[in-house]
Amino acid sequence: MVKAVIFDLDGTLLNRDASVKQFIANQYDRFYHQLHSINRLDFLNRFIELEQRGYVWKDKVYQQLVQEFSIEISWEVLLQDYIAHFHSHCIPFAHLYEMLDELKQRNIRLAIITNGFGQFQMDNIHALGIAHYFDAILVSEWEQMKKPQPDIFYKALKQISVQPEESIYVGDHPVNDIEGAQSVGMKTIWKGDPYFGSVTTPYIIDDLDEIIGIVDSINESQSSLL
Repeated sequence: MVKAVIFDLDGTLLNRDASVKQFIANQYDRFYHQLHSINRLDFLNRFIELEQRGYVWKDKVYQQLVQEFSIEISWEVLLQDYIAHFHSHCIPFAHLYEMLDELKQRNIRLAIITNGFGQFQMDNIHALGIAHYFDAILVSEWEQMKKPQPDIFYKALKQISVQPEESIYVGDHPVNDIEGAQSVGMKTIWKGDPYFGSVTTPYIIDDLDEIIGIVDSINESQSSLL
């Protein structure tokens, strides 16, 4: 039986691509007096290109932007602005809240395992208004380990008192999420993302509301065998 669903954050619950686009457009507008000599679209597109969907931290991104565009603002100022204001632009994927409500109604335990900086990721979770749904939240910086290392999955499972075979992990990254969770014996759901091509897992979704049907189907099929 599925007793728990554990989620990735960025690209799974948080629509990170939309959030980044909204933030960087807002940052450009707020720093317009120092950035007006740079084409707005060029600034936005180059930021998105350099950060590689969050896998390059923003210190490197802003250093490169300052150099390429000869920006008069220091990269440190832009970075601190990102840290301070990104959470104000967090956009959830469709049906996030309905899906979490449905799982809670089924007494499914919920957790998050996310790579990233501790306070930054917690600010984003609180901005989405979802912290209260989860029985455990693990952020790699605070745990001093990160996906796809097995230990971070085992720690989450221990905190919510379920076995790997009783849980499903939902994520978008083929290695960090899917292979990492599979390596400890968890079932996996891939939040489909064309950026990563294809992934080997029995369950692939485009919308978060599909998770409910998968959980129900697994539990019903296992109940019939008892």
